[in-house]
This record gives sequence, structure tokens and C-alpha cells, in this order.
Amino acid sequence: MQFKKPKRQINGILLLDKPLGFSSNQALQKVKWLLKAAKAGHTGTLDPLATGLLPLCFGEATKFAHYLTDADKTYVATVKLGATTTTGDAEGEVLSTGTVNVTQAEFEKVCYQFLGEISQTPPMYSALKFEGKALYEYARAGVDIERQARLVSIHSIEVNSFAGDVAVITVTCSKGTYIRTLAEDIGKQLGCGAHLIGLRRTATADYQISQTVTLAQFEAMSDEDRLAALAPPDSAVHYLPAITLDEDSAFYLLQGQAVWRSGVTPAGLLRLYNEKQVFLGLGELQVDGKIAPKRLMQQVNN
Repeated sequence: MQFKKPKRQINGILLLDKPLGFSSNQALQKVKWLLKAAKAGHTGTLDPLATGLLPLCFGEATKFAHYLTDADKTYVATVKLGATTTTGDAEGEVLSTGTVNVTQAEFEKVCYQFLGEISQTPPMYSALKFEGKALYEYARAGVDIERQARLVSIHSIEVNSFAGDVAVITVTCSKGTYIRTLAEDIGKQLGCGAHLIGLRRTATADYQISQTVTLAQFEAMSDEDRLAALAPPDSAVHYLPAITLDEDSAFYLLQGQAVWRSGVTPAGLLRLYNEKQVFLGLGELQVDGKIAPKRLMQQVNN
């Protein structure tokens, strides 16, 4: 009889540079296996044809994963003008072609028209769920599902390079933005069509691509170095104000009770620490002036 190797309770976040050809879940499962981790989750899907920053959360860090899923992200996208495809990227079949007679100035002008809040219709070739199945599963079966347009925000667009029918742009945007759809809409506005031939995520919240490790690098590490490569769980919410609680307040907070704190306390969500600067989790200032627990680190309770 074969016994499964025991899983480890690992708490932290790996900033992975997802390789080309891997789905987000494939990358997650590979790293989870290397760490022998009991619990894991990723923070926003990257297509197999996309590379770049994919934060992977383990153990207690999964409690804060949605803050990264909901965070702004930055992408470097390579846009091919003159053709549309079934998928909006290089993986699909060509649907239509058009003559490209566009200057860099004209391209930049159209790009800037998409700054701010815009309406996007999610593509059929996406991981968005409908009745429990990803839209791309319906698309591969030739079934078109009606999708509701939704509002997203394009915070900035920078044209890095422009050469005839290929442009490289850097886009910072809100969650739920489809860069493939943005490329298609830019091509439509120019009248020549467009699709993505490259996509790389370079930032999520405060995390930057320079902080990542590749899958090959991580695989080559010793177990000790792999653990050392993980960022702490509170780094996922580093942008929130931090509050230190005294010993008594920390004790009662971990019992699920709201606690008083002397001095000025910022409104909204707070990172909470004890006097030893151990991260306790998140709390929120109530109207009565107390700090109520919202999301606590389980191992602190043990």
C-alpha cells in the first residue's frame, strides 16, 4: 500500500514569473507540489499565452488573496494591427484582415481615447464562468453565450514602440480588464483590426515583476531557499494602514471580540499587529470607536 506524503502548513506568497504555455492553475499545482503545501490559490488568471507576475498564496495567505485579485494590474502588450482572430490573440484563427495605414501619432491618439472608465464585453475565449463552466469551453464547442458589458478603468496607456503594424504598449488597469478586448477595440477604432501577439503582466498591486522568480529557478532551489523565497502574508495588504495592539487587546481580538485602542485610529480596513510585530490579520474601525476583527491569521490563535 502506498501512502501519500504529508502536506505542510506553509504560509506565504510566491511571486512567480509564470512561463509561456502554462495555465495559472498548472503553475500553481507545480509550485504547490514542490513546496508540499497543504493549501494554495492563485490571484487572478493569466492566459497560457501570457507570461509574468502571478502571485501564488499558500496557507493563511489565501485569506488575503482576493485583495490581490481585486487590485490594479500592469501589462506590457504587443499588438498586431491588420487582422482579427477568433480568440483575440495569436492562438486563434484569422477572422478578417485589413490594410494598415496608421502613423504612430494616430495610434497613440486612439489609445488615449480608452483612458478612464470604459465599457468592455468579456471575450468568449476567457475563464469567466457561465453556469459553472468557463466561457472558453462553450467557445471551443461552437456555442456563443450572451455576455453583459461591464465597466472597467484604464488608468494609463503608454506606447513603448510602434513599427508599421506592430505596437508595444504598457497598460495599467482595474481588475476585470481584458487586454485582448482592449487591443481588438483599438484595432476596430483604427479601422484595420488588431489582436494580441504577446502579453506580460509586470505588476499586481505593489508587487513588481523584478521581485519574481521563474518556475525553473524555483525548481532548482533547495527546500530552505524555496521557503525563504516566499513573501509574508501581510505583504498582500501592505497598502493598508498598520496598527499595533497591546497584549490585552491582541488577546481579546483573537477571541473574535472588538477592542479599544487609544490614540487616533484611521477609518477603514487596518493591518493589525501585536507588540512583537506579529501580523494578527485585518480589522476595521467601527462607529463606536472599537476595532472589530475582519480576517484573522489562524496560526496566531494556536
